[in-house]
Amino acid sequence: MPCLLLLVTLFFPRIVLLLLWFFSTYLQRAYHGGLLIPILGFIFLPLTTLVYAWEVNNQMPTAGINLLWLLIAVIIDLGGWGNGARHQSRRMSS
Repeated sequence: MPCLLLLVTLFFPRIVLLLLWFFSTYLQRAYHGGLLIPILGFIFLPLTTLVYAWEVNNQMPTAGINLLWLLIAVIIDLGGWGNGARHQSRRMSS
């Protein structure tokens, strides 16, 4: 079950963010009730937003291995942006 939850989170982070926002206080606790950063995270870096919320809610310091998880999430999020740009440029040149 935890592996299935991890896969759903990796493949559909925006859906997980919406479910967390509407049905729990997980994101509100992580971002201190603010609305701007979770919305920007939903648009630009959804997986990074989830990883940071997970670290804050579990009271993990953002250092060491936890910082590595956060950086991996940023790389995965930015990789999605780069793949879209590559696909767009390939379509334009054809």
